Amino acid sequence: MTAPTRSARAHSFNAAAAQYAANRPSYPPALLDAVEELAGRPLEGARVADVGAGTGRATALLRARGADVIAVEPGLGMAAEFRRALPDVPLVRGDGNHLPLAPASLDLVTYAQSWHWTDPARSVPEALRVLRPGGALALWWNNSALDVPWIAEASARLVRHFDIDVEAEKKIGTHAAGADPEGRLDFAHRNLRWSRRVSLDTHLANLGSHSILLTDTEERRTAFFTEERRHLQRVFPDGIVEETYDLDLLVALTAA
Repeated sequence: MTAPTRSARAHSFNAAAAQYAANRPSYPPALLDAVEELAGRPLEGARVADVGAGTGRATALLRARGADVIAVEPGLGMAAEFRRALPDVPLVRGDGNHLPLAPASLDLVTYAQSWHWTDPARSVPEALRVLRPGGALALWWNNSALDVPWIAEASARLVRHFDIDVEAEKKIGTHAAGADPEGRLDFAHRNLRWSRRVSLDTHLANLGSHSILLTDTEERRTAFFTEERRHLQRVFPDGIVEETYDLDLLVALTAA
C-alpha cells in the first residue's frame, strides 16, 4: 500500500472527530503549571490562541485556568465537535501556517498535539507575528512511554502491521530540532510522565483515532484490532488498560 500523504493524514481526523473527542487522552494538571512557569506569567487573564484546537481538550483546560482563549482549527469535523463541547468559546477557521489573528495581540500561543502538522518555515514567523513582546509559544504532545514493556511490545506490533516508517515519523516528531529546524526559537523542554486507566475498548478506540490507522484500509485495521485485542486481553484480563504517557512540552519566549 502507498503511504498516505502528510496532508491526507492531517485531514483524516475530521471524519473521526467524534471518536477522537470520546477516546483521546487529556493532559495532567502539572502541564499548565509548567506552561506558566516557563512562560513566566500566570494563565489567569492571559490572551491565548490555541491553534489546531481540535475538539477542544486543551482549550477547555486553558479556559479553566482563567485564560481568555480563542481557538483556531482548520478542520470542519473537528470544529463541529469543538462547538458542541465549547459553544461559548470563540473559534476561527485557520491553521498555524496562516493565523487569522492580529499582530502582537497575544500573550501565549499553544499547540496541543498539532504543531507537527504545520510547516515551521511558515508557522514560526506566524507565531512570532501574533505574539506580544515577551509572549510565549508552547507546544506539547502526549507520547506513549516506550520503556513500559507492554507499550513497547504494542508499538512494535503496530509498526510491523502497518509498515510504519519510524524514521519518517521522527521527522514530524516532538523535539526542538524538528519543531524549529532553522533554530530561530530557544525552547525550554519539560517532560511529564502521567497515566490514565481506561477500558480496553476505549484504549483501542483511542489507538484507532490516530492518522496512520485512519488512512489505512478497513481490512488491515480490522485484522490489526482483532489481534491487538487478543494480545491485550492477556495482559489486562480485567479489561482495564493503564496507558502511560511522556508528555513533552516545549516553550519559547519572544524578546521583551
